[in-house]
Amino acid sequence: MTAALSVRGLTKVYGRAGGPFRRHGPALTAVDAVDLDIEAGRTLGLVGESGAGKSTLGRLILRLIEPDAGSISLLGTDIAALSRRELRRMRAAATMIFQDPYISLDPRMLIKDSVAEPLLVSGGHTRARRREKVSDTLRRVGLRETHMERFPHEMSGGQLQRVAIARALITDPSFIVCDEPVAALDVSTRAQVINLLNDLREERGISYLFISHDLRLVRLIADEVAVMRRGSLVEKGEAARVFDHPEHEYTRELLAAIPGRSPRSRRFGGTPRSPGLDPISGVG
Repeated sequence: MTAALSVRGLTKVYGRAGGPFRRHGPALTAVDAVDLDIEAGRTLGLVGESGAGKSTLGRLILRLIEPDAGSISLLGTDIAALSRRELRRMRAAATMIFQDPYISLDPRMLIKDSVAEPLLVSGGHTRARRREKVSDTLRRVGLRETHMERFPHEMSGGQLQRVAIARALITDPSFIVCDEPVAALDVSTRAQVINLLNDLREERGISYLFISHDLRLVRLIADEVAVMRRGSLVEKGEAARVFDHPEHEYTRELLAAIPGRSPRSRRFGGTPRSPGLDPISGVG
Protein backbone atom coordinates (compact mmCIF):
# COMPACT_ATOMS: atom_id res chain seq x y z
CA MET A 1 0.00 0.00 0.00
CA THR A 2 0.98 3.65 -0.47
CA ALA A 3 2.50 5.37 2.55
CA ALA A 4 0.59 8.42 3.77
CA LEU A 5 3.47 9.17 6.14
CA SER A 6 7.09 8.10 6.24
CA VAL A 7 9.36 9.51 8.95
CA ARG A 8 13.03 8.71 9.37
CA GLY A 9 15.33 9.77 12.19
CA LEU A 10 13.00 12.54 13.39
CA THR A 11 14.57 14.36 16.32
CA LYS A 12 13.72 17.37 18.48
CA VAL A 13 15.99 18.63 21.24
CA TYR A 14 15.15 21.48 23.60
CA GLY A 15 17.77 23.44 25.53
CA ARG A 16 20.72 23.03 23.19
CA ALA A 17 23.87 25.01 23.97
CA GLY A 18 23.17 28.63 23.16
CA GLY A 19 19.41 28.09 23.14
CA PRO A 20 16.95 30.21 25.13
CA PHE A 21 16.37 27.51 27.78
CA ARG A 22 19.95 26.40 28.27
CA ARG A 23 20.31 28.19 31.60
CA HIS A 24 17.55 26.02 33.12
CA GLY A 25 19.46 22.74 32.81
CA PRO A 26 20.73 20.12 30.38
CA ALA A 27 19.31 19.54 26.91
CA LEU A 28 16.08 17.53 26.69
CA THR A 29 15.56 15.18 23.76
CA ALA A 30 11.79 15.28 23.32
CA VAL A 31 11.79 13.09 20.18
CA ASP A 32 14.77 10.81 19.61
CA ALA A 33 15.50 9.53 16.08
CA VAL A 34 11.96 8.23 15.44
CA ASP A 35 11.17 6.11 12.37
CA LEU A 36 7.47 5.78 11.57
CA ASP A 37 5.20 4.78 8.68
CA ILE A 38 1.43 5.01 8.23
CA GLU A 39 -0.19 3.46 5.18
CA ALA A 40 -2.93 5.30 3.28
CA GLY A 41 -6.36 4.75 4.83
CA ARG A 42 -4.95 3.31 8.06
CA THR A 43 -4.91 4.52 11.66
CA LEU A 44 -1.82 4.37 13.83
CA GLY A 45 -2.41 4.74 17.56
CA LEU A 46 0.48 6.45 19.35
CA VAL A 47 0.46 5.69 23.07
CA GLY A 48 2.63 6.35 26.09
CA GLU A 49 2.57 8.13 29.42
CA SER A 50 2.40 11.93 29.74
CA GLY A 51 5.67 13.54 28.72
CA ALA A 52 6.68 10.69 26.40
CA GLY A 53 6.89 13.05 23.41
CA LYS A 54 3.67 12.05 21.61
CA SER A 55 2.27 15.53 21.02
CA THR A 56 5.69 16.88 20.05
CA LEU A 57 5.99 14.13 17.44
CA GLY A 58 2.56 14.98 16.03
CA ARG A 59 3.46 18.65 15.71
CA LEU A 60 6.80 17.84 14.13
CA ILE A 61 5.11 15.72 11.47
CA LEU A 62 3.01 18.71 10.37
CA ARG A 63 5.91 21.15 10.87
CA LEU A 64 3.97 23.11 13.47
CA ILE A 65 7.35 23.00 15.19
CA GLU A 66 10.63 22.50 13.36
CA PRO A 67 12.68 19.30 13.76
CA ASP A 68 16.39 19.33 14.53
CA ALA A 69 17.06 16.29 12.37
CA GLY A 70 15.32 13.69 10.24
CA SER A 71 13.09 13.52 7.17
CA ILE A 72 9.29 13.70 6.78
CA SER A 73 7.49 12.48 3.68
CA LEU A 74 3.82 13.34 4.03
CA LEU A 75 1.39 12.30 1.28
CA GLY A 76 4.37 11.81 -1.01
CA THR A 77 5.82 15.28 -0.34
CA ASP A 78 9.09 16.12 1.42
CA ILE A 79 7.63 18.78 3.68
CA ALA A 80 11.04 19.86 5.01
CA ALA A 81 11.69 21.36 1.56
CA LEU A 82 8.46 23.40 1.46
CA SER A 83 8.36 27.16 1.78
CA ARG A 84 5.96 28.75 4.25
CA ARG A 85 3.50 29.46 1.46
CA GLU A 86 3.71 25.91 0.15
CA LEU A 87 3.36 24.57 3.70
CA ARG A 88 0.13 26.51 4.21
CA ARG A 89 -1.29 24.90 1.09
CA MET A 90 -0.08 21.50 2.28
CA ARG A 91 -2.04 21.90 5.51
CA ALA A 92 -5.26 21.73 3.55
CA ALA A 93 -4.38 18.07 2.90
CA ALA A 94 -2.75 17.32 6.26
CA THR A 95 -4.16 18.87 9.42
CA MET A 96 -4.64 18.40 13.16
CA ILE A 97 -7.43 18.00 15.71
CA PHE A 98 -6.22 19.45 18.99
CA GLN A 99 -7.06 18.12 22.44
CA ASP A 100 -8.79 21.22 23.80
CA PRO A 101 -11.31 22.90 21.47
CA TYR A 102 -11.63 25.81 23.91
CA ILE A 103 -8.02 26.69 23.10
CA SER A 104 -8.03 25.86 19.39
CA LEU A 105 -11.18 27.92 18.65
CA ASP A 106 -11.20 31.71 18.88
CA PRO A 107 -13.85 32.66 21.51
CA ARG A 108 -14.56 35.90 19.62
CA MET A 109 -15.45 34.18 16.35
CA LEU A 110 -18.76 32.63 15.37
CA ILE A 111 -18.62 28.91 14.71
CA LYS A 112 -19.21 29.42 10.99
CA ASP A 113 -16.18 31.71 10.77
CA SER A 114 -13.91 29.38 12.76
CA VAL A 115 -14.82 26.40 10.58
CA ALA A 116 -14.45 28.42 7.37
CA GLU A 117 -11.06 29.88 8.30
CA PRO A 118 -8.97 27.08 6.68
CA LEU A 119 -10.86 27.68 3.42
CA LEU A 120 -9.84 31.34 3.53
CA VAL A 121 -6.21 30.33 4.00
CA SER A 122 -6.26 27.82 1.14
CA GLY A 123 -8.26 30.20 -1.10
CA GLY A 124 -10.31 29.49 -4.20
CA HIS A 125 -13.80 29.57 -2.62
CA THR A 126 -16.53 32.17 -2.96
CA ARG A 127 -18.40 33.34 0.14
CA ALA A 128 -21.48 31.37 -0.90
CA ARG A 129 -19.43 28.22 -1.46
CA ARG A 130 -17.70 28.62 1.91
CA ARG A 131 -21.06 28.88 3.69
CA GLU A 132 -22.40 25.85 1.84
CA LYS A 133 -19.32 23.82 2.68
CA VAL A 134 -19.41 24.86 6.36
CA SER A 135 -23.09 23.89 6.60
CA ASP A 136 -22.48 20.52 4.93
CA THR A 137 -19.45 19.73 7.12
CA LEU A 138 -21.18 20.67 10.37
CA ARG A 139 -24.10 18.46 9.42
CA ARG A 140 -21.69 15.63 8.67
CA VAL A 141 -20.28 15.78 12.22
CA GLY A 142 -23.74 15.78 13.77
CA LEU A 143 -24.38 19.51 14.25
CA ARG A 144 -27.23 21.65 12.93
CA GLU A 145 -27.03 24.68 10.69
CA THR A 146 -28.22 26.82 13.61
CA HIS A 147 -24.94 26.07 15.39
CA MET A 148 -23.17 28.19 12.77
CA GLU A 149 -24.38 31.39 14.42
CA ARG A 150 -23.17 30.52 17.92
CA PHE A 151 -20.01 31.42 19.79
CA PRO A 152 -17.88 28.70 21.43
CA HIS A 153 -19.09 29.55 24.95
CA GLU A 154 -22.67 28.80 23.86
CA MET A 155 -21.88 25.17 23.09
CA SER A 156 -21.10 22.04 25.11
CA GLY A 157 -17.71 20.34 25.19
CA GLY A 158 -18.91 17.54 22.93
CA GLN A 159 -20.34 20.00 20.43
CA LEU A 160 -17.11 22.01 20.41
CA GLN A 161 -15.05 18.90 19.73
CA ARG A 162 -17.29 18.21 16.76
CA VAL A 163 -16.67 21.77 15.61
CA ALA A 164 -12.92 21.15 15.90
CA ILE A 165 -13.31 18.00 13.79
CA ALA A 166 -15.40 19.93 11.23
CA ARG A 167 -12.68 22.58 11.05
CA ALA A 168 -10.12 19.87 10.32
CA LEU A 169 -12.35 18.25 7.68
CA ILE A 170 -13.42 21.41 5.84
CA THR A 171 -10.53 21.23 3.35
CA ASP A 172 -11.08 17.50 2.64
CA PRO A 173 -7.73 16.36 4.09
CA SER A 174 -6.10 12.99 3.46
CA PHE A 175 -4.13 12.89 6.72
CA ILE A 176 -5.11 14.02 10.23
CA VAL A 177 -3.14 14.09 13.46
CA CYS A 178 -5.64 13.56 16.31
CA ASP A 179 -3.99 14.76 19.53
CA GLU A 180 -6.04 13.36 22.45
CA PRO A 181 -9.21 14.46 20.62
CA VAL A 182 -11.68 12.94 23.10
CA ALA A 183 -9.77 13.14 26.39
CA ALA A 184 -12.03 15.85 27.83
CA LEU A 185 -15.32 14.27 26.77
CA ASP A 186 -17.73 12.03 28.65
CA VAL A 187 -17.92 8.32 27.84
CA SER A 188 -20.95 8.42 25.52
CA THR A 189 -19.61 11.40 23.56
CA ARG A 190 -16.22 9.69 23.20
CA ALA A 191 -17.87 6.70 21.56
CA GLN A 192 -19.78 8.97 19.17
CA VAL A 193 -16.61 10.81 18.14
CA ILE A 194 -14.67 7.55 17.65
CA ASN A 195 -17.51 6.22 15.48
CA LEU A 196 -17.46 9.44 13.48
CA LEU A 197 -13.70 9.22 12.86
CA ASN A 198 -14.04 5.58 11.80
CA ASP A 199 -16.92 6.43 9.44
CA LEU A 200 -14.93 9.25 7.85
CA ARG A 201 -11.96 6.97 7.32
CA GLU A 202 -14.16 4.41 5.55
CA GLU A 203 -15.87 7.07 3.40
CA ARG A 204 -12.87 9.22 2.51
CA GLY A 205 -9.85 6.99 3.02
CA ILE A 206 -8.36 9.37 5.58
CA SER A 207 -5.21 8.28 7.41
CA TYR A 208 -4.91 9.10 11.12
CA LEU A 209 -2.17 9.44 13.66
CA PHE A 210 -4.27 8.99 16.80
CA ILE A 211 -2.40 10.18 19.89
CA SER A 212 -3.66 9.04 23.30
CA HIS A 213 -2.54 7.88 26.71
CA ASP A 214 -5.69 5.71 26.91
CA LEU A 215 -4.88 2.26 25.54
CA ARG A 216 -8.49 1.10 25.85
CA LEU A 217 -9.57 3.88 23.52
CA VAL A 218 -6.77 3.27 21.02
CA ARG A 219 -7.80 -0.39 20.77
CA LEU A 220 -11.14 0.74 19.36
CA ILE A 221 -9.77 2.79 16.49
CA ALA A 222 -6.20 1.78 15.62
CA ASP A 223 -5.02 -0.67 12.97
CA GLU A 224 -1.49 -0.41 14.31
CA VAL A 225 -0.03 0.78 17.62
CA ALA A 226 3.27 2.49 18.37
CA VAL A 227 4.42 2.78 21.98
CA MET A 228 6.50 5.82 22.90
CA ARG A 229 8.71 6.24 25.94
CA ARG A 230 11.05 9.14 26.72
CA GLY A 231 11.05 10.31 23.13
CA SER A 232 11.71 6.93 21.52
CA LEU A 233 9.46 4.27 20.00
CA VAL A 234 9.94 1.06 21.97
CA GLU A 235 7.37 -1.09 20.16
CA LYS A 236 5.25 -0.97 17.02
CA GLY A 237 2.98 -3.47 15.31
CA GLU A 238 -0.54 -4.53 14.41
CA ALA A 239 -2.93 -3.52 17.19
CA ALA A 240 -4.11 -7.06 17.96
CA ARG A 241 -0.54 -8.30 18.29
CA VAL A 242 0.61 -5.43 20.51
CA PHE A 243 -2.39 -5.71 22.83
CA ASP A 244 -2.51 -9.49 23.02
CA HIS A 245 1.20 -10.30 22.82
CA PRO A 246 3.25 -7.23 23.82
CA GLU A 247 7.00 -7.68 23.39
CA HIS A 248 8.44 -4.75 25.34
CA GLU A 249 8.33 -4.60 29.12
CA TYR A 250 7.13 -0.98 29.05
CA THR A 251 4.16 -1.98 26.87
CA ARG A 252 3.31 -4.75 29.32
CA GLU A 253 3.45 -2.24 32.16
CA LEU A 254 1.05 0.11 30.35
CA LEU A 255 -1.39 -2.72 29.72
CA ALA A 256 -1.17 -3.92 33.30
CA ALA A 257 -2.00 -0.41 34.52
CA ILE A 258 -5.37 -0.33 32.72
CA PRO A 259 -8.06 -0.06 35.44
CA GLY A 260 -9.91 -3.31 35.96
CA ARG A 261 -7.39 -5.33 33.98
CA SER A 262 -5.15 -8.02 35.40
CA PRO A 263 -1.94 -8.98 33.57
CA ARG A 264 -3.66 -12.20 32.49
CA SER A 265 -6.73 -10.46 31.08
CA ARG A 266 -5.71 -8.17 28.27
CA ARG A 267 -7.97 -9.11 25.41
CA PHE A 268 -10.29 -6.43 24.08
CA GLY A 269 -13.35 -7.30 22.05
CA GLY A 270 -15.79 -5.61 19.74
CA THR A 271 -16.11 -2.09 18.44
CA PRO A 272 -17.85 1.05 19.75
CA ARG A 273 -20.98 -0.07 17.89
CA SER A 274 -21.33 -3.50 19.51
CA PRO A 275 -24.62 -3.85 21.43
CA GLY A 276 -24.16 -3.60 25.16
CA LEU A 277 -20.49 -2.73 24.80
CA ASP A 278 -18.70 -0.30 27.07
CA PRO A 279 -17.29 2.12 24.46
CA ILE A 280 -14.14 2.72 26.48
CA SER A 281 -13.18 -0.55 28.09
CA GLY A 282 -14.45 -2.68 25.20
CA VAL A 283 -16.26 -5.01 27.60
CA GLY A 284 -19.91 -5.90 27.24
